[in-house]
Amino acid sequence: MTSVGPNTAVPTAAEDQAGIPLAPERFSGRLLSANLRQNGIYIAFALIIVLFAVLTNGDLLAPQNISNLVVQNSYILILAIGMILIIIAGHIDLSAGSVVAATGAIAAVLMVEHAVPWPLAVLLTLICGGLIGAWQGYWVAYFGIPAFIVTLGGMLVFRALTLAVLGNQGIGPFPSEVSTIANGFMPTYLGNIGLGPLDGADLCTLLIGLAFVAGIIVTQWRSRAGRVRHGQTVEPVAQFAAKVAVAVVVVMTVIVQLARFKNLPWVLLLLAALVIAYTLLTDRVVFGRHIYSIGGNINAATLSGVKVKSVTFWLFVNMGVLSAIAGMVFAGRLNQAGPTAGTGFELDAIAAAFIGGAAVQGGVGRVVGAITGGLMMGVINNGMSLIGAPTEQVMLFKGLVLLGAVAFDVYAKRRAGAGR
Repeated sequence: MTSVGPNTAVPTAAEDQAGIPLAPERFSGRLLSANLRQNGIYIAFALIIVLFAVLTNGDLLAPQNISNLVVQNSYILILAIGMILIIIAGHIDLSAGSVVAATGAIAAVLMVEHAVPWPLAVLLTLICGGLIGAWQGYWVAYFGIPAFIVTLGGMLVFRALTLAVLGNQGIGPFPSEVSTIANGFMPTYLGNIGLGPLDGADLCTLLIGLAFVAGIIVTQWRSRAGRVRHGQTVEPVAQFAAKVAVAVVVVMTVIVQLARFKNLPWVLLLLAALVIAYTLLTDRVVFGRHIYSIGGNINAATLSGVKVKSVTFWLFVNMGVLSAIAGMVFAGRLNQAGPTAGTGFELDAIAAAFIGGAAVQGGVGRVVGAITGGLMMGVINNGMSLIGAPTEQVMLFKGLVLLGAVAFDVYAKRRAGAGR
């Protein structure tokens, strides 16, 4: 036992909750199972990248293709951030794609038809997205209608709103500032490097990548140190170092390839800011802990003083705002808002969340996992496109990946329950 106070002790990593030492094989089995569940998505992602890199003769990892992967999937990844929070709380949002279309249409009408300055138009569009989310959040949180029903209705209502706003036709082009956010790249500030594999790489992009990598190392080390202080199970130092090293290599490989092409896409910087902000929200802020507690056990959360209705309401407001951001990014990428925009986006975002480790029952999931799940779907789409696979094979592969991810989560839960 490890003492944490005068009269308090918690089990160490090699003891169970009753304070009885675990047999080495039982301890290692639990640790391996926990590590596999936490890191399985990243292992699967790496294997899929290797697979398609081989099948495409390296074209998948070409600088231009990596840049295209980021830009083409940015709006799905933005939606996945909001969707993972909704799913963690035990809900679902089927209207996200229609809200993307509706907010993109609103932005187009403001900027193109009414010549509203783009910063003001962006702000008004975000407010509209928040109001849409508030509308749906009210019916779910305060009126008690299941989110599935509310957002299914919203999928139809906001698609109809899109058609009404656009007059069933596309509106564009957008101001150059908006399209640049979706399609543009950070300019060169410090010049390029002309050395070996870094030939032509932008120095500023590389420095940003190194700073990001340093943040990953510090964050992971502090997280591990915190678990050790509280007597929680942690992997051996060598395994931890190997895991972090793999992440660093992957990140720097992507950064170098982007630096050799056209530098960092602006939308990647936007996405990185959102990922960092929402990771801090879920890991460090009380509101984030309330989301997990609601999804884990809503009755216990209520008895613990969590304002379940308020948290649920603001989750849907947040989803509306993120859908508005995704709507403007998608419309800016196409340089026009269309009546069919966003079709199926909600399904991709939901798939990204579940592939990334979200539990069907709620209470489990991470923002980084949802981003990884979204990137995995993007790699599958891109890789199979590069090898010329027909649409039906792409849909089949994606469906099997989604089913496998959820089946693995259910299996891991059953195994954990049987091991107690």
